[in-house]
Amino acid sequence: MKTRITELLGIEHPIVQGGMHFVGLAELAAAVSNAGGLGIITGLTQGTPEKLEAEIARCREMTDKPFGVNMTFLPALTPPDYPGLFKVIVESGVGVVETAGNNPSEWLPMLKEAGVKVVHKCTSVRHALKAQAIGCDAVSVDGFECGGHPGEDDVPNFILLPRAAEELEIPFISSGGMADGRSLVASLAMGAEGMNMGTRFIATQEAPVHPNVKQALVEASELDTRLIMRGLRNTERVLTNEGVERLIAKEQELGADLKFEDILPEVAGIYPRVMKEGDVDAGAWSCGMVAGLIHDIPTVKELVDRIMSEADALIQQRLAGMSAA
Repeated sequence: MKTRITELLGIEHPIVQGGMHFVGLAELAAAVSNAGGLGIITGLTQGTPEKLEAEIARCREMTDKPFGVNMTFLPALTPPDYPGLFKVIVESGVGVVETAGNNPSEWLPMLKEAGVKVVHKCTSVRHALKAQAIGCDAVSVDGFECGGHPGEDDVPNFILLPRAAEELEIPFISSGGMADGRSLVASLAMGAEGMNMGTRFIATQEAPVHPNVKQALVEASELDTRLIMRGLRNTERVLTNEGVERLIAKEQELGADLKFEDILPEVAGIYPRVMKEGDVDAGAWSCGMVAGLIHDIPTVKELVDRIMSEADALIQQRLAGMSAA
């Protein structure tokens, strides 16, 4: 399937794996790229330029296909070494960077000079237009359904994607709630050139996370996510668990007096405990409402092939059969 995104990124299928903390490692990124999509290494999981350089090299040993690196700009107790991390990305010859969070304009000149394609993740049309104005090559339009940070506008993809199509000139992909061939065809119908999947890729054989995490996603329904940190205007959608319910109780108790420090036990250092050790009740970890559509744990190739087969059948058979007489 050819779209503006497959042409821009040099990939076979219009499927991008989103950056995910302690999930977007070389194993998963290479598997997605080998399956014809675009795999993404999560830069901040590596933490230092040296570790990121090693992870990029490790990914290169597993695939000769294009892959990218995610760089997220969010408030942090200890700011990452962004100059060093971007220097490694450029010097390692990575062809695509997925940026998220705050405005990436500071880093665009060096990326553009190196020929790196930049896809910025946006949760609103106004942010997508800003990304277009500063020179991003594409955007990932992230609806309210998504895992992680959905922004503060609460606009779901059935509205957000068509609005983006009305306003944008650069290509965009859908993000949030994406799981299967239906997701891809619906995204294309609403003007997107492909889709970004995060949560769905966690429940695959190659995802380098504890089996407990994958099983939790299979068992979860679309009703099992919660929004946290709304009062701090740093909203995050996470899978409900004992730690998250404790956090929500603190938020309700403290109300307007809530400070980030009050919920540190439920958010700080949680990802290694969840993803590596399998303690899925430890605290807050990102999960989209799409968990309700996850029913198995296939290989990445099985998943991507299935998505493309479903999409083709939907387009060629079901939708074609509905043509007006």
